[in-house]
Amino acid sequence: MDNPEVLGEVEVRFIQPYQARKPYACPGCNRDIPAGLGHVVVVPVTAPDLRRHWHRGCWEGRR
Repeated sequence: MDNPEVLGEVEVRFIQPYQARKPYACPGCNRDIPAGLGHVVVVPVTAPDLRRHWHRGCWEGRR
């Protein structure tokens, strides 16, 4: 989901590099977030199963 805020309130969690154990695809830029790279997880409060992992810069720079 490119804009989880359409679902309402979201919770944003920062994942420290040591916590990042798996690679993910960032919906903001469609590039990989490799294991070991700190990033954010965005969780819609009403739909936690739609959580997405974002590069921090992509999340902060989205429109």
